Amino acid sequence: MSRAGYVLAGGASSRMGRDKALLDWKGRPLLVHLATIVQQSTGSATIVGAHEKYGHLGFSIVPDRDAGFGPLEGIRAALEHSGADWNLIIACDMPYLNPELLGGLLAAAELSDFDCLMPKGQPLCAVYHRRCLPAIEQALQNGVRKVREALNALDVGLYETAQVLCFQNMNYPDDLARTL
Repeated sequence: MSRAGYVLAGGASSRMGRDKALLDWKGRPLLVHLATIVQQSTGSATIVGAHEKYGHLGFSIVPDRDAGFGPLEGIRAALEHSGADWNLIIACDMPYLNPELLGGLLAAAELSDFDCLMPKGQPLCAVYHRRCLPAIEQALQNGVRKVREALNALDVGLYETAQVLCFQNMNYPDDLARTL
């Protein structure tokens, strides 16, 4: 089974008031922290976002095909880019993720018959098989912008984990302040 890893960094970060991907996390950009964890889990890490914003960080970059369509477009861009069967795709704002959790999620996906495997309620920390691409493209063509709505056309499995605190994300300045 082949694996690839992607970190979505194309959002506007409007609630944070500045680019979440570039927030300082323990002395380096949050995006670098997460891409490193994804790389440890999959053997590769590609950032889905603008080259002019993130190209200096030392990771491969793939842009969204159509900007402004949210994380579903980022998932499409990742799956279009990938040659791997299984693709770990995470958002750039979950600093508590770890390689053990992500490695377990990937291993479980590879042993499953699901199209997508995710921890409960976490479509932006999930493993997508590349066969998901046509359904995601169709959803986007139909005007769907919500990831969960697009997943209705797929066979999605839920990954059980006790590590629920890992999925805390940072949307507001107060979220960042609580972690410092």
